[in-house]
Amino acid sequence: MKKSIVILILCFFALSFKTKNKEYSLNQDNKLKESIKRGKVVYQDMCATCHMPNGEGVPKVFPPLAKSDYLMEKREASIRAIKYGLSGKIEVNGVTYKGMMTNLGLYEDEVADVMNYITNSWGNKNLKMITEDEVKSVSKK
Repeated sequence: MKKSIVILILCFFALSFKTKNKEYSLNQDNKLKESIKRGKVVYQDMCATCHMPNGEGVPKVFPPLAKSDYLMEKREASIRAIKYGLSGKIEVNGVTYKGMMTNLGLYEDEVADVMNYITNSWGNKNLKMITEDEVKSVSKK
């Protein structure tokens, strides 16, 4: 009888643990989806003029964000570019761009949201959500 009770208690804790992890995962998925939704609005207002509504940029003038190796491989540098602006040479998908992106004056939560949008659009996939705290930690250098 005692053995049955112990097994029952262990099963309860195991199910409880699994449920909490599943809820956490669903909560994170929902947070990411909401961030992407807000980021799309920021992108349309602040970024689409240069990078185009489809994220393909303008060849040799404004780099693409769609299927962008720079965006996906240089997370911190991408955050820094949106947060502070960017000037000088960068290479995106084997093409060198030498231009300037001005500081757009976005708040840190907007930078996180637009990063979540662009890193999950047009062939990009990023399951590791960019947070406001991560954006805060990126300095100008």
